[in-house]
Amino acid sequence: MKLARPFWLTAGISAFAMGTVGILLPLLPTVPFYLLAAFCFARSNQKWEQWLLDHNVWGPPIRRWRERGAITRKAKISSVTAMSIGAGVTWFTLGWPWVGISLLVLVIAGSWIWSRPD
Repeated sequence: MKLARPFWLTAGISAFAMGTVGILLPLLPTVPFYLLAAFCFARSNQKWEQWLLDHNVWGPPIRRWRERGAITRKAKISSVTAMSIGAGVTWFTLGWPWVGISLLVLVIAGSWIWSRPD
């Protein structure tokens, strides 16, 4: 399995890059990509994984997720609000039937997010 470690490292760097872009773009999530990066780094570069876990901003949500599968109430509100805004933008720009896809994602993903512990 000599290719496994470079694969996980590449995937981790890519996920970290996407999460970092998400800091600047409001509709692109940051923490889910950082969760994926930590997962990948755990299989490829433990120093980078530890750096993410020890980070004062991104470490706590990653640790909460790993320990309890928890999402803070603030993050829940932010994510459902962002998805709702996305559905509204879809409604005004593309209309029906495309808004149906946004609403379906909002209902399924939003329900799952709200089902997670705080």
